[in-house]
Amino acid sequence: MSFVFQSVPKLVCEIGGLARTGELMAGLGARRVVVVCDAGIRACGFAAKAAASLRDAGIEPLIHDGVQADPPVAVVLAAVDAAREFGADGVAGLGGGSSLDTAKLVALLLRSEQKIEEMFGTDLATGKRSPLIQIPTTAGTGSEVTWVSVVTNAAGEKKAVYSRQLLPDIAILDAELTVGMPPKVTAATALDAMVHAVEAYTSRTRKNPIADCLALKALDLLCGNYAKVLRNGHDMAARAAMLQGAMLGGMAFINASVASVHALAYPLGARFHVPHGHSNALVMGPVFRFNLPVAAGLYAELASAVLPGQGFANASAAAEAFVAELDRLAALGGLEMRMGKLGVSEDDIPSMAQEVTVGIQRLLANNPRDMTQTDVEELYRSIL
Repeated sequence: MSFVFQSVPKLVCEIGGLARTGELMAGLGARRVVVVCDAGIRACGFAAKAAASLRDAGIEPLIHDGVQADPPVAVVLAAVDAAREFGADGVAGLGGGSSLDTAKLVALLLRSEQKIEEMFGTDLATGKRSPLIQIPTTAGTGSEVTWVSVVTNAAGEKKAVYSRQLLPDIAILDAELTVGMPPKVTAATALDAMVHAVEAYTSRTRKNPIADCLALKALDLLCGNYAKVLRNGHDMAARAAMLQGAMLGGMAFINASVASVHALAYPLGARFHVPHGHSNALVMGPVFRFNLPVAAGLYAELASAVLPGQGFANASAAAEAFVAELDRLAALGGLEMRMGKLGVSEDDIPSMAQEVTVGIQRLLANNPRDMTQTDVEELYRSIL
């Protein structure tokens, strides 16, 4: 088997690790650093703590809190403009996936005159980026260890930049930053991370043994601690396990790719502003059941991580139990699981399906089973 596996050069997994931001950034040689976040992260004080750590290390900080969910290109460019005006030579991303994705592009565009639209796709970005540290406050996207950034263009379409330059220098995993997540946000982000692991393990195009190992451990950590953090959001050991599971899932999927769950989720986020993790949770059950005829063997292998210690009569039974357990976990999170309740109508389905099968074919190609536009329409209707 031939494959290439890459990941972040340095991980810091530490309770209270946010306080090391300045020390670690100083080691990268930056002297003026923009902290990229959203208004909520600033309001809860995390950005101020990061800025204080930077000052203690002799680094001048700027907090830019203009990030929005599913970041529009205009929002990313505004962050770049603010960083350039400040004279930033380093970037710290702090927050959920939208903040981390924005921070990656800010770090790259600070030293590049390339237009962001020219970067959409794989390995199309040019030049070098500025020093970059990523600090997640949710346990879901794995963006802190990936080289992809997803943004929304002026037409409301999700566009992705895949470039090795986006891989950060350092990721800080501080479980204290995830303690304040509400249960539904905890559920949505965790389910997103689970999907990363499953789709990496079953990828038709880039499956590899290192990503497989990471995906299995990610599911072990995520599924084993999911109910604990929903019951008690202050369970620090469980929060740390979830954060590490999301990180491992990120490492797995960026090296093996995601597939149809993400493809079907994208229109829900771009058109109806359903949070990314929630979108994945909505469509994962139908997609996994659709895949069963060809992916039962792989799902049976994953059942060992999701349902440890349980014996099954055969691979088919294990695969069915695996999909049923993920359905159960999704329901446990209290998320709305019908698209109709989120603003989607029957009239929207054909164009959504066309967007998936025409505009997001790169992800459908990774799915273990071929999926047509008719298939996508039927999957959407099953959860309308």
